[in-house]
Amino acid sequence: MKLERQTKARAERIAKARRHTAIIGGAVVAVAAVAVGAVALWPSGSTKSSSDTASAASAKASPSASTTGYTIPAKKDGSWKTEPPMTIDTSATYTAKIQLGQGEVDLKLDAAAAPHTVNSFVFLAGQHFFDGVYCHRLTTNGIYVLQCGDPTGTGSGGPGYQFKDENLSDPAVKGGTYPAGTVAMANSGANTNGSQFFLVYKDSQLPANYTPFGTITGGLNVLNSIAAKGSDNSNGAGDGKPLQPVIMNSVTATKS
Repeated sequence: MKLERQTKARAERIAKARRHTAIIGGAVVAVAAVAVGAVALWPSGSTKSSSDTASAASAKASPSASTTGYTIPAKKDGSWKTEPPMTIDTSATYTAKIQLGQGEVDLKLDAAAAPHTVNSFVFLAGQHFFDGVYCHRLTTNGIYVLQCGDPTGTGSGGPGYQFKDENLSDPAVKGGTYPAGTVAMANSGANTNGSQFFLVYKDSQLPANYTPFGTITGGLNVLNSIAAKGSDNSNGAGDGKPLQPVIMNSVTATKS
C-alpha cells in the first residue's frame, strides 16, 4: 500500500510538472488555476499559471476540422535550439493568414513594435511549423481567447527556443484589458515566448504580461463561432479544449 501511494504521488507530481503553458492572468476571473504556460494564457514551455490550460494528445495530425481527437504532429516539438536570426524588415508591414477548418483568420503583424516576435512567427510559418497543429485551448469565461501554436497539442510544447517579451507598454493593453482582435504571445513567465500565441475574440481582462504583436483584420466571426461551440471545461468552467476541434491547416506570413 505504501509503495502504491508513493507511485501514485510521483505520477501526480510528474503530471503536474508537465502541465502546459497557461495565461498568467493573476487577477482575472476564476477560470481554473493552471500552472506553467504561456499567457496566464499559456506559455511556450511547460508550466502553468493562474487561469488557463489546455490539453490534447495523440497520433498524427491530419488537416481536417472534423477530426474528433487532438493529435501530435511528428518531429516539430523542440526543433530548434536558438531563436532564428533577424531576417524581417522592421519598417515593413507583414500579414498572416491562418486557415482553420472553420474558416480563415487574417492578421496584421506589428514588426516595428515586436520585431523578435514577428520575426519568429514569420520564420515558423515559413517552416510550416504551424501546419496541421491543433489550437489546444479555448476560454469562454472572463478571458476570451483561442490559444494555438503548440505542436504537441498539450500546452507544453514549443519550437525549442525562447525569446524576450516585447511591446508590453502598448497603450492598447496597459489598462488591464486585451481588446478583441489582439494577437499576443502565451508564456510561462517573463521572456519565455516560443510558438504559442492567442487570438482574443472578445475584450479580456489580463495583465500586460503577454507580448501583443498584431491585430485580427478578418475572421473574428470565425473565432466567435468556434467559441459559441464551447470548450470541454477540462481546465475548469469555460476553459479547455474546443469542443469542436480546431486545426490550423496552414499558416502563411508575407511582407506587404
